[in-house]
This record gives sequence, C-alpha cells and structure tokens, in this order.
Amino acid sequence: MFSFTMRPSSRGHDHYSKSCSALSFISLLLVVFIIVFALTLYIKSSSSVSILLSPSYNNTLESETTSVNLLDRLVDVSPAAATSYNGSFEDLHVVVNGTVATDLHPSIAPKATGGRKPWRIETGLTRARSSIREAAQNRSLISAHQDPDYIPQGPIYRNANAFHRSYLEMEKVFKIYVYREGEHPLFHNGHCKSLYSSEGRFINEMEKPGNKFTTADPEKAHVYFLPFSVVMMVQYLHEPGSHDIHPIGRTIADYVHTISHKYPFWSRSLGADHFMLSCHDWGPWATTYVPQLYNNSIRALCNANTSEGFNPARDVSFPEINLLTGEVVANSLGGLPPSQRSILAFFAGRLHGHIRQLLLQHWKDKDNDIQVYEQLPLGISYDTMLKKSRFCLCPSGYEVASPRVVEAIYAECIPVLISENYVLPFNDVLNWKSFSIQVDVQDIPNIKSILMGISPRQYLRMQRRVKQVRRHFMVNSTPKRFDVFHMIIHSVWLRRLNIFVQG
Repeated sequence: MFSFTMRPSSRGHDHYSKSCSALSFISLLLVVFIIVFALTLYIKSSSSVSILLSPSYNNTLESETTSVNLLDRLVDVSPAAATSYNGSFEDLHVVVNGTVATDLHPSIAPKATGGRKPWRIETGLTRARSSIREAAQNRSLISAHQDPDYIPQGPIYRNANAFHRSYLEMEKVFKIYVYREGEHPLFHNGHCKSLYSSEGRFINEMEKPGNKFTTADPEKAHVYFLPFSVVMMVQYLHEPGSHDIHPIGRTIADYVHTISHKYPFWSRSLGADHFMLSCHDWGPWATTYVPQLYNNSIRALCNANTSEGFNPARDVSFPEINLLTGEVVANSLGGLPPSQRSILAFFAGRLHGHIRQLLLQHWKDKDNDIQVYEQLPLGISYDTMLKKSRFCLCPSGYEVASPRVVEAIYAECIPVLISENYVLPFNDVLNWKSFSIQVDVQDIPNIKSILMGISPRQYLRMQRRVKQVRRHFMVNSTPKRFDVFHMIIHSVWLRRLNIFVQG
C-alpha cells in the first residue's frame, strides 16, 4: 500500500506522482481483466439457452388464444438448423445465461461442446422433431404408421399422422424425473375420489414403480415434475371460509427454492423444462408466487383460462373428471342408440357463475326439448338423462372447466360447450369441432335453433366420433396407451419439443 504526504510541488515529485498514478491504473485494469475473465469462465460452464417458440395470437373469437396446433408448428430449434431457417420466429422468447432477451435469432445458441448430457438429450429431441415435422406433411385422415393397439384416424384429429408419429416418438424416448423432495400429504399424493380425481390419479401414477416414462437419473430427464398437490394443500393449509391462498403459494415457493438450490436443473433452464399439474381452481393463482414457474414452466391445468394467464403454446389443458369411487363406473359408459334418445338437450347443475345463470334464465322449465334443471326431481337419474339425450349442455361455472364434458363423452352424448376463454383439453391434437358443438354465450337464447339445425346425418357422424374420442378421456386403474394419462404426458411432451436447453 502506498501513502502520500502532501509536499510543496516540485518537478521531481510531480514525475513520481505521475508514475505511481500510471502504475495504479495498470493494476486496476489487470484486476478488472481477471474478474471479467473469471466471470466468463463461470458463465460458459453454467450457461443455458432455452428457446420457447410461441405462435402469435389474435383476439378473434375462433382464434389462436384458445387453439394452438403445436404438431404443425414444431420448428427445428437445433443451433445448426437455426442458422439456415427461413421461417418466422415471431414472439420468440429466448433465455440466455439467466437473462431474458427478445427479438433474437436462435443462431445465438452455442454449438455442441464435448457431448455433455444436455446436448445429447437435445440431439435426440431434434431427431424426434424432424420425424414429426415430416409426418405432419401427410394430411391423410389415417395414420400411415403401424400400431398393434390403435391407429389414429378420422376428423377427430387435427393431423392423425403427425399425432401418431409424435406419440410413438414420445413412447420411445421421453423421460421424466420426479423430484423426491417433499412429504405426504402435500407432496407425492393426491385425492382420487373427488371432482379433482384427474390431479390425484396423475400424481399417484407418477409415483408408481415401473412407470415407463419416469427415470431415477435426473441427468437423463427431458422434463422435471414438481409433485405437489394443490388439492391437498387446500385441505391441510387452507382455513375454511377464507380465500387466503398465501400459505399455499408460500409452500410452493419454498419447494421451488429447495429444489433449485439442491439441483442445477431449474437454474439451467429458468424452470422452462419443469412442469406442475393441478385441477383445483386455485392452481393457476398458486403458481404466481414463483414468477419463473408462472412465466416459464409448463403448467398442466384443468382451469385453462386464457384471461387468467393460461398460455396454450406453453401450458397444458387436461380434463376435469369427477370419479366418486376413484374409478370409471362401467354403467356410466355408453347409452341408448341415437334413434332412442328422446331428449334434444339436457343440463342439470347448480347456479355457479354468469353463464349458468343465463342458461337457467332462458331455458329452465321453458321447453321439453331443452331440459335444464338446477336440481333434478326425486326419482330421476342424472346418468340416465345423459344416456337418453342427444346433446349434453356443458356450461362453465365459476371456472371454465367442467366435469360435464367428460361425463357427456362417456355417455356418448355430444357435448355442447358454452364457455369463455377456455382452452379445451388436448386441443393441440384433437379437433373438437368434429365431435362437439361450441356455442357462444350470447347465443344461449338460440341453443334450440342451433341444435335443430344439425341434420340427422351430421348428428350421427358426430355421435360416432364421440364414441371414438372417448378412449382419450378414459381413466384406467393401470394406464393404457392413448388414455387420459398418456394424453397428458403427450401434451407435456409437445411443449418440451418447443424448448431448447443447452447446458
């Protein structure tokens, strides 16, 4: 260390002061250089690039806000392909070294370095993307791929060939790591006998030994599952009668803090290759306590409401299924033949939300063809009414999702969907217009004329498609290929294909 004493100015001392100043400046530059060099090495060793390809949206009624065909929009996000890609990269969201950058071309992604595990995983996904994009060029209504169990075909699919190819690729390579942190009853557990059965069944299935999609090695995983149950948190953390979700949100935030500090995977992608699943109404709100979970992660939600932040290009919509016994009851499946279904349309349900209020106001006790009840009379079976109706009205309640959609499909009754801002389950694969009727809220007074305008021939076609699509909504004690469990996994797989992670 140097110490200076103020003296009268002299030519020699002035020269000495200038020399010391120059030496100090050079030393400072050297220190800055060393710090920058060390930071550069650190960034290179821990850098990650996540590319989320989100299609542009518009605000029209039949728009991309509630409908995204990811099978037809897969883009080769490998660095090599990105430099020569001539397509559109609108709304490209890029995360570089923990910093969000916009309006950047994917060619910024680093080249392969030394065959590290994240790169090997991305290379495998690149091959899968290429195979699916090639299959998507075939617009045939029947898949060209062989399958011993089921070959997707018909207009119930947006692209049967692309879906089948994607499904086969998923079965071949997709791996999920389930974080082991967290204890019962809030984690690794869920209700299976309630309105929220979809959530509990999925979480419990992910915990079963021998699940072909899970891996015990997190380095081999394509995505990471956060196994908390919002339903269980509401039961154990929520004070009855209160709308305070802070305890739930804080629990989720603490959990993400724990796994992000114990493992490198969250920080590597800022949560983009992680997913959570919730069927509870509060699920979307609970994720807001972790901004990266809300903005970057894949959120699988029953309450898939775009007005509440649901992003159909990144998030997953899955169906609400009410299993009072924990299983699909056999007598809830099927129904009368079309010629014996004497009721044009049927609904029974409590007065929840403005859509049901309008429906009951216009149709309750007004028309024998449109049978709308707030509560069924004694002696009349709800299931029987479904089975003898041609169309089943499925209005949203306080939240957009309703178990009536799946109840209608089980009963082979054509669902009539009345909602706002609702992204339908598995919308990226299924063509809902082919097997359901979608009625705008303002057209509730016109429901009868809309349904009467469907010809008998068109009705029969749609009813056959309802029977066909039912396999994708079935809950099986041991999951079967193409059932609801596998469709949820496939939806997560599709979102993962639109993410590039470089470790």
